[in-house]
Amino acid sequence: MTSDLDATDRRILGVLQKDGRITNADLSERVNLSPSACHRRVQRLEEDGFIASYVALLDTRKMGRPTTVFVEITLQSQAEDLLDAFEREVARVPDILECHLMAGTADYLIKIMAQDTEDFARIHRQHLSRLPGVRQMQSSFALRTVVKTTALAV
Repeated sequence: MTSDLDATDRRILGVLQKDGRITNADLSERVNLSPSACHRRVQRLEEDGFIASYVALLDTRKMGRPTTVFVEITLQSQAEDLLDAFEREVARVPDILECHLMAGTADYLIKIMAQDTEDFARIHRQHLSRLPGVRQMQSSFALRTVVKTTALAV
């Protein structure tokens, strides 16, 4: 619960979201705490689940996957066993970065990073077209990314 966070915790989280590799000494300086107090707070934030993990964010262009594709999927029904089967299979597709159960016209929204349209066609043929219970699929290619962040407002 965010009400458990004070202003210092929020400053720590804000800095760590932008630089997860910052040293404790530099972090403590940025948030005006002693290194030991800062370390204790970071440990508590980790233990309490506010910090879920630390990751390296890769440059999609340098990794050869500059094409962002959003795929809206509508299933044949909302039966629980079909939803479970779909979610199980979609989790096995290595090219899918995100999959969200949606409210609205589509049942799921999937985000994929591909090399190009040919690579997306491969992903579609080998994986998406084989997902269980799919009635309709609509793919949209992003022309340009306007805002991209992993940082939550704290």
